[in-house]
Amino acid sequence: MPSWPPELSATALGAAAERFLASLRRAHASAHTIKAYEADLRQFAVYLAPPGAAPPEPAAIDNLTLREFLGDRMADGASRRTVSRKLSTLRVFFDFLVREGSAPKNPARLLDSPKLPKTLPAAPTAEEANRMIDAVRPGEDGEDGASLRRDRLVLELLYGCGLRVSELVGLDLDDIDRAERWLRVRGKRRKERDTPYGARAAEALERYLEVRDAPPAQRALFVHRWNGAWKRLTVRSVGRIVKRYGVAFAGDPDLHPHSLRHAFATHLLGAGADLRAIQELLGHANLSTTQKYTQVSLEKLMETYDKAHPKA
Repeated sequence: MPSWPPELSATALGAAAERFLASLRRAHASAHTIKAYEADLRQFAVYLAPPGAAPPEPAAIDNLTLREFLGDRMADGASRRTVSRKLSTLRVFFDFLVREGSAPKNPARLLDSPKLPKTLPAAPTAEEANRMIDAVRPGEDGEDGASLRRDRLVLELLYGCGLRVSELVGLDLDDIDRAERWLRVRGKRRKERDTPYGARAAEALERYLEVRDAPPAQRALFVHRWNGAWKRLTVRSVGRIVKRYGVAFAGDPDLHPHSLRHAFATHLLGAGADLRAIQELLGHANLSTTQKYTQVSLEKLMETYDKAHPKA
């Protein structure tokens, strides 16, 4: 069943969008990415198709049309970040059309993205992160003790390895080299990387494996019982775990898994780690993505200077 309304799927633009989304699925793009692209392109097609009319052919769309669409989004109250994301979607979409020969050029490449503030979500300090994780003390026996051991390992790997939550729940038992303390991580677009984990995570792993009683056929590292069956832990479940301990032990109801990934990178950089090494550990394709942590560190340095230096 097509995911687009029939009246749009039947148009040249709608058919091109369907081909583009299909190419993303073949490339193993994440479901979240595909859903976001689909929503942006549907909104774009609806904007170009007033009642009773079809949107123009992809080859007839120019940069002025795109500018009007993005301006209309901003006039409706969309944030700069949202408009920037929609422009990014259009750039990737028209790149695809150029490659397949459906458009002579990419009009989105002629537009500049809105300037965005260089900010990152708030992350706990090293002391706050360690205090929260250390407060999760698993008992020795029973289902509650097993869940606590699992939760402790979840937090140790999120903060100790800087994993994305999707990477964490995607770990299998076969991805772990317990002797050398390495994880094989599958990141965005199924790109694999090897990530080390530390002594505290190793200890949490061994304690968790002692009580992980899922059947041998279930190879997922993190599992839970659901309707009598063993299932892989979900992204949403990990979010609830982090929030629960964030509220209980850090007093932070806004803490989420990505906060711990940000803390991992920020604390490494603050301790003098090389930016290229952090890029590899985070699995960033481009160094520019990692460099945003440099700005955050400089801001914290200036804040310290302003507070402490008599001539500030």
